[in-house]
Amino acid sequence: MEPKWTKNSCKRALLTGFTLFIVLVTEPTSGIDIHSDSEVILQNGTAGTLRCTFKSKEVVSRDTSVTWSFQSSQPDNQFSKAAYTIFYFSNGKGFLGMDEFKDRVQFVGDINKRDASIQLSPAQFSDNGTYFCDVKNPPDVLGTSARTELRVVVKESLPQSNTAVIVGAVCGALFLLVLIAVAACIVMRVLHNRHEYEGCTSLESVSSQAPQARKKVESSLEGSRCTSPSGPLQGPVIYAQLDHSGSRNSFHKMEPVVYADIRKN
Repeated sequence: MEPKWTKNSCKRALLTGFTLFIVLVTEPTSGIDIHSDSEVILQNGTAGTLRCTFKSKEVVSRDTSVTWSFQSSQPDNQFSKAAYTIFYFSNGKGFLGMDEFKDRVQFVGDINKRDASIQLSPAQFSDNGTYFCDVKNPPDVLGTSARTELRVVVKESLPQSNTAVIVGAVCGALFLLVLIAVAACIVMRVLHNRHEYEGCTSLESVSSQAPQARKKVESSLEGSRCTSPSGPLQGPVIYAQLDHSGSRNSFHKMEPVVYADIRKN
């Protein structure tokens, strides 16, 4: 025999289904994203900024709050066991937490621009440690605090700036390009001069050969002149002799007489 559903069981099933529907359909509250520099190096006795920014889909209001905490990295420091609040910002006002950072922490961010940065001045060796930045922007209250490792060092221990390295590399590259351009100009000039020199030598050879050819022609002409007779050449002379006998057919009778004029040298 099958058990029958009671009214309470039906209500519980309906309530469970409705709850699951709400959980699946309703968009959960989005978390807030907080970002900061992973490491900051400051010279002892100078001012430095600990940057912190956040992203939130909600509009920034007076309820937005910022909390900065510090935990020392030195074992003998009193703040090394846990993180202690050193600065708190809410309702447009800032509040200092620990006396150790009194008058040395200043809020330099802009909540409306989603900037929650602070300035530490002057930095001391006792400030070495981890700094936590936490932002709440209701209803965005779920988010992981951003962490920044601060190292306070002497001036000699500061890392060298990359600017000098970049400038040196650019200058070296420009100098190399200038050398390449000068070398290319020299090579082109040498090749051009060599080409002109070869052209001149070829012209000189042609000009030197031309007089020789002319001399040969002249000599051949002179030889031909020597072998030919000194006087003008004259071929055979043809004379026509007419018949003057008075006969009728005498006009048509013409006896050509050829006299050969042969001259001996």
